Formats: sequence, structure tokens, C-alpha cells
Amino acid sequence: MSKGELSMISPYNEADYAIPDLPRIPERDYSITDFGAVGDGMLLNTAAIQQTIDTCEAAGGGRVVITPGIWRTGPLTLRSCVNLHVEQGGLVLFEPDYTLYPLIQSHFEGNVVVRCQAPLDGEGLHDVAITGSGIIDGGGQGWRPVKKSKMTEAAWSKLVDSGGCVHADGDMWWPSMEAMEGEHIFHSLLEQGISGIEAYEPAKAYLRPTLLSLRSSERVLLSGPTFQNSPAWCLHLYDCSQVTVAHTTVRNPWYSQNGDGLDLESCRHAWVEHCSFDVGDDAICLKSGKDEEGRKRGLPCEFITIRHCIVYHGHGGVVVGSEMSGGIRCVRVSDCTFIGTDIGLRFKSTRGRGGIVEDLVMERIWMSDIVYEAVSFHLFYAGKEGSEGYDEQVYPVTEETPIFRDITLKDIVCQGASTAVLMNGLPEQPLSGLRIIGLQARSDKGIVGRYVESLVLERIHLQTDKDQELHLHHCHNVRIDGAAYDEASIR
Repeated sequence: MSKGELSMISPYNEADYAIPDLPRIPERDYSITDFGAVGDGMLLNTAAIQQTIDTCEAAGGGRVVITPGIWRTGPLTLRSCVNLHVEQGGLVLFEPDYTLYPLIQSHFEGNVVVRCQAPLDGEGLHDVAITGSGIIDGGGQGWRPVKKSKMTEAAWSKLVDSGGCVHADGDMWWPSMEAMEGEHIFHSLLEQGISGIEAYEPAKAYLRPTLLSLRSSERVLLSGPTFQNSPAWCLHLYDCSQVTVAHTTVRNPWYSQNGDGLDLESCRHAWVEHCSFDVGDDAICLKSGKDEEGRKRGLPCEFITIRHCIVYHGHGGVVVGSEMSGGIRCVRVSDCTFIGTDIGLRFKSTRGRGGIVEDLVMERIWMSDIVYEAVSFHLFYAGKEGSEGYDEQVYPVTEETPIFRDITLKDIVCQGASTAVLMNGLPEQPLSGLRIIGLQARSDKGIVGRYVESLVLERIHLQTDKDQELHLHHCHNVRIDGAAYDEASIR
């Protein structure tokens, strides 16, 4: 999409969509081997790598080079003006030992919470980069619980025989008894309103970190490496600006609990391109905080460009929400391919969130073998994929009512899905100003809409295998290929 086209559909300036500034990092190298690191897969190199990073920063910045080898390490703290560069053949293995990861105040799932320090962690930084063609592995196997329902019988037996423990219900494997018991301890502390970090030590094994956590930082670059096997979300950027993620591969096991790929939360001016994702939860996610806490912070996710990305397994290809209480606006997505995801373009929220999602344009999206909906707007989200559940009861509109409006989807192609488009708006706050211009899909069901107003459907070509093409209920001000309907209940 050209800048001229952007100016026609958005009230914001063309400069708002400019390519972000890249980090300003001096051209000098510091090798971790000069500080005693050994890439033999045996030595734990935490101190040596951290010393290299700190020395580089103290000298004014530069590139910390990780050469070919297997580099075992504990958590690392990133610094300003430092580029962590993992060369081809370099494999960074973060230890799956929770005792090595101190508890810190961090962010997860839209709230400020106590978590273990991320393997790659930084806050309040500027000019920070992770580059190269190597692999960064988060050691997630030592942290994540695994649901029995996601395993074959043989895989489940092998997992149970490997150690750890199984919940009394028999439906969940945990890597340790401490992790399993930590879940109850953690939620009990939250319910009591206890925020002191020390109090959460007994729950430490449960408090899985993201592989990369960057908070309140600017001029961030992720380019080249493979990030994989995270304890929880893989890449989490919170309250960051001038962000570039390019030519990067993100991999988590398909069964990984909370195994998101990239989460941009309350970020501004971010550019994501030429990346591939194969993950255990949503792939590319836009968020801005959860419920009252997110509304009070009021940090929107805005001026986001996503293009030329491929998503293989994932609960959603490009996802908006469900934590969107600070608002999400000015998003442009184009030329992306989703293959075998549960849902393609996914918009989700629920009563209690509040927040406004607006001015989104997504075009030239190609999908194949989508399990549930190619496009899903679901404002009754309850943590499940493919759910058509909704509530006809009308509630008062308050600051807790989420608003989704002014969204354009253009030139969408889907070869195989359960439902082409699902739109579940709220009775008290319908989905508003949705334009679907150019949709070609083969699916079991066609377009299903409830509580939508100012809906435009143009150039829709559907091939449905089991149901009629169009079901609209309680939809108002609908235009279908130029024909107007004041109130549409179409079947």
C-alpha cells in the first residue's frame, strides 16, 4: 500500500507510517571467547557472556559476537547500544533450570506481575539489537506444562516416563512438583493482593518467562536469528517504540502452553516483515493491557506495519487482542500467508476489557487449510479457538465495553476453512464500520454475522460445502455489492 493510499483512509499523517529508526550502534566487536566463554556444550557461560555485554556497553557500545558452537547460559541482561550477534552455527542454549532465573517485576498477559527474569531481558534501553543467523533456544521443556489432550498416547507415555509429575486429574504433565504446586500459590497471592517479589519465591518454578522481554525501550532491531522453544511467549516487546523485526524465524512446539510467537504490547511505530512463525499459540499478536489496569495505563499499540510474513501452525495468524484495553489503532497488514493455522485473521475481546480498536487495514492475505475461521471477530472470547458462543443479553455500555470499529479487509483468499468469516459483536456495542472488499473462500460455512452495523461486503465469492453462504442476524446499515439494507436478518 502506498503512502498516498494510506492518506486516503487514515486521518493520521504519512510520517506516522514511516519505517522505524534503526539502532545506532558503533562498529566494533567484542567476542565472548575473549572473556572466557567456551562453546563446547558443557561449560555454563552466563558470567562470561554477561561480562562481554557489560564491557561493550561501558565502552560506548558495539557488537557482542557469539561464534559457532554450543553456548550454555543462564539469563542475560541486555544493554543499550549493544548488538548481540549470533553467527551462523552458533547455538545459544538457555538452561532449563528455574533456580538460575531471579524473580523480577515484569509484564505478562496484559498485567504487571512477578515473573522469572526472561533469558533475554531488558528495560529502559535504547539502541538494542539481536542479529545474525544463529539459533537462540529458550529451554522451554524445563518450564512448560503439557496437556494430555495435545499428545498422542505414545508421546504422552514418553513424556511421563521422562520425569516430572502428572496432575491428580491425569490431564496435565508438569516438569516438576514445584511448578505444579506453584500455580495454586501464585493465584492465592494474587487474590490476597500481595505484590512483594519475595513472597512469590515458593511459586518460582511456575512463573515461566518469555524468551525475550524488552520493556520501555526504543530503537529495537531483531533481524536474522531463529528464536525457539520459549518457556512461555517467545518475543514480548512492551511499551517499545521504533521497533523493527525482520528476516526472523520464531518456533515453539505446537503443543506449547502460551507459546505465542511475537507479542507487540503497547508498542509504537513497529515494522514486522519477512518473518516466519510456527508456534503453539497466536503467532503475531497486538495487545495493549488488560481490563482496568490496561485502561489506566492508556498505552495504545499504534502505527504497526506487518507484511510479507508466513505463519504455519498457530492459534491465529495475525491477532488483535484479547488484551486490548489501552487501545489498538493504525495497523497495516499486507501480503501474508497462513498455512494450517487454527484461525487466520483473529480479533478477540470480551466484556470488561474496554478500549478501542480502530483504523486497521489488512489486505492481500492468503490462507490454506484453516481449522476454524479464516476471519474471526469474537467479542465473547473465553480462551477457546473456533467458539461461536455469544450472549443475547444487553448490558449497559461503560468504560468496560470494548469497541471495534473502522476495519478494512481487502483481497482475502482462503482455500479451506470451517467458516469463512465469523462476526460476533456485542448486542450493546456492535462491531462497526467493517468493510470486506474482495473475499474468495472455500469453506464449510460462509459468512456468519451477529450484531454488526455499517457493514460493507463487496466482491465476495464463496464456495460452501455444508451450509448457505450468508447468515446475518441483528445487523444494521448493510451494503452488499452496492445494495443497501437498513436492517438485515439474512439467511
